[in-house]
Amino acid sequence: MGGHKEQDVARQAFDVADAVPLLLDPHGTVSSWTGGAERLLGYRPTEAVGRAFAELLMPDDAERMPDLVERCRSEGDWAGLLTTRHRGGRPVAVMVRITATVRPRGRSPLLVLLSEVDGATGWDMSRPVLEQMVTGASIGIAIVDTDLRYVWSNTALEQFGGGTAGQRLGLRFADVQPGLDAEAVEERMRHVLDTGEQVVGYQHVGRVRSAPMRETAHVLSFTRLDDEQGRPMGVYYTVVDVTERHRARQRLALLDRAGAHIGRTLDIERTAQELADVAVPELADYVAVDLLETVLRGADVQPGPSTASGRVPLRRAGQRSLHNDLPRAAVETGTVLSYPSDSPPVRCLATGRSWLQERLDPLHPAWAMPPGGRESTFLELGLRSAMIVPVRARGVTLGMTAFFRRRHDPFDEDDLHLAEDLVSRAAVCVDNARRYTRERNAALVLQSSLLPLHLPDQAAVEVSACYRPADELTGLGGDWYDLIPLSGARVALIVGEAPGYGIDAAAAMGGLRTAVRTLAALDLPPEEVLAHLDDLVDRSAGDEGAGPEGTYGHPVGTGCVYVVYDPVDGKCTMAAAGHPAPAVIAPDGTVSFVELPEGPALGVGGPPFESVELTLPEGSTLALHTDGLLLPPDRDGAYDTNRDRLRRALESAAKPTLELSCRAVVDALVPTRPYDDVALLMARTKRLDPGHVAAWDLSADPAVVAEARRTATGQLARWGLDELIFTTELVVSELVTNAIRYASGPVRLRLIHERTLVCEVVDGGATAPHLRHPRAMDEGGRGLLLVSQLAERWGTRFVPGGKIIWAEQSLTAPPE
Repeated sequence: MGGHKEQDVARQAFDVADAVPLLLDPHGTVSSWTGGAERLLGYRPTEAVGRAFAELLMPDDAERMPDLVERCRSEGDWAGLLTTRHRGGRPVAVMVRITATVRPRGRSPLLVLLSEVDGATGWDMSRPVLEQMVTGASIGIAIVDTDLRYVWSNTALEQFGGGTAGQRLGLRFADVQPGLDAEAVEERMRHVLDTGEQVVGYQHVGRVRSAPMRETAHVLSFTRLDDEQGRPMGVYYTVVDVTERHRARQRLALLDRAGAHIGRTLDIERTAQELADVAVPELADYVAVDLLETVLRGADVQPGPSTASGRVPLRRAGQRSLHNDLPRAAVETGTVLSYPSDSPPVRCLATGRSWLQERLDPLHPAWAMPPGGRESTFLELGLRSAMIVPVRARGVTLGMTAFFRRRHDPFDEDDLHLAEDLVSRAAVCVDNARRYTRERNAALVLQSSLLPLHLPDQAAVEVSACYRPADELTGLGGDWYDLIPLSGARVALIVGEAPGYGIDAAAAMGGLRTAVRTLAALDLPPEEVLAHLDDLVDRSAGDEGAGPEGTYGHPVGTGCVYVVYDPVDGKCTMAAAGHPAPAVIAPDGTVSFVELPEGPALGVGGPPFESVELTLPEGSTLALHTDGLLLPPDRDGAYDTNRDRLRRALESAAKPTLELSCRAVVDALVPTRPYDDVALLMARTKRLDPGHVAAWDLSADPAVVAEARRTATGQLARWGLDELIFTTELVVSELVTNAIRYASGPVRLRLIHERTLVCEVVDGGATAPHLRHPRAMDEGGRGLLLVSQLAERWGTRFVPGGKIIWAEQSLTAPPE
């Protein structure tokens, strides 16, 4: 007989009333043997229990047995004809039904019903056997009629509450289990009655009468019962408690979600908030994460909290509430709360051990008290159960996390273990964020010490700068800019770019910036400044064993442009070392680029540096930038194309202030996450009022010294600087005398009234004067010593055809 036809016949003829029950374990081994089975097949219990059921079948059917078991597990059950082997060796044809005791899918025990084909009679003959099987089963079993009222249930169903089997008779599911969703359960029962389709493995979560304070999970399976004419008689269903398995899945899902959502950033408060968000509502109704102040600052944490004042301050770093009236409405994130030194949260901080209270004292004040607030009781807050878990990582306690429930089911030890797992994961992330905050703060201190916080005040240019590092985490980079006041009201503008990224590049940049400021103080021309820098970088690379290529973290390969602007005559001199030439925005808004020879990068060797000089109209704007500003989004654009992009950005960046224009250019050309460090320095040129500059040509005759003094004092009187006449007379006298005595050719005296009073004497000498410290009996050598005492600054700079000795004096008020 074919397989499907055989199974159909078996289903039609099979009568469970005469069936002999067997129980197989998940591997198909006989685990229970009844007297009926012994009468049918002749084996005693000691001979059958422990043997594979397939061994009791004839060879052909024994081979089929594994497939039949798998079909049962996948389709719910299996019924058909098999030939067993009697103990005496003769074949016995039987009808067989195999059913999973709990659910068809998985490794559940199997119930096997055997009925001999010949002589099978009806229900009345074997009903005690069937009743014995279902009544003594360990799983809950019940039968409801077509009105869904109980007509029978076994003893195992009583473990879920709702009364005995007799007390259930005539009641509906909602009458027996009011804490469950009876409507959903009865909907499945009606579906089974209407369609005859079996519903297997329906999971239901709720509160049964045997455990009204805690949610439990159950798996139900429903099968329709028909009479001899095939008419529905009712529904037969089974119930298995799977609460532990359900809660284990919930814990695993919660831990999995915690791994995906906690610690996505290196922000301490964001991480604390992520912990609270993950734990509500699956674990708690309200979660608060309070951390020590030192943690939020990124500082090292002391071994234990200070309790000298009787209360311990903690800052609310994150919280989440399931209900609007819980403390979230009264305490904002970031608030500093104080806890009594003897409270459970502080004890957890001190000991590093968790604390669980299944039932809070409703009249006890809540531990946290906001500034200026009053203590609320747990009854007022509606909190019933609590857990406190210290936030502890790498042996250090960073704070604590409080879990609260308003529900009737209190926290238990399993909940505490789960909370500890969650907090331990978050604690590592919080500590990582704390360490990152500490390192980033240190890096930012370094960066702020290397870049000028404020560009110095001066009258030569109006200036603004914008810096954007490629390393957005640390904010560090190798690009830098600077403005250095020089003698004679001039200024030096510098933009440079050290190779590499991060703290190594920033350190290299800091050394270069210091060297540039030192060289600028010598009043050297731009090409000589770069030549000295090149020698310095080359020696530094040799001392540290760095090669000329790939020297990450070293200044070798640094690009730099150095510009000197003189506001007296508008002359601008510049030189570059492996760096883009500045752009010039004319007063009418047109943009051009300086034709500046791009010398070799510092430290790599090459031809000498060259400088160019041009005269800028007043109101022109110099735009000095690093090459990061020229990089297009695709990073492969041609150089000319990149300069065109910069040209358009400069032309369209006309804003009310130079600072806004500078930012507009960077925003237009640089993405949010730049490919390279970017620095832009924009300087709008000014001209000194000609009335604040006075110059005189003097002959090389000692007699002109007195005339120079009178001329200078008269000019100071016209400028209203009478308070400086005496000191200026002495300075002019000494400088002019020194020039006539030691130099050759004509002498020129110039006074500049700017933010300081500058006195300059130009001569044709090629040697710089030296400050001497004469002895008491020496007749001379006190001139420059006197100048150094009277002037705020003094020095020498060389110009074509000679040198300039200058001295600056402070003004009580800037010129009008």
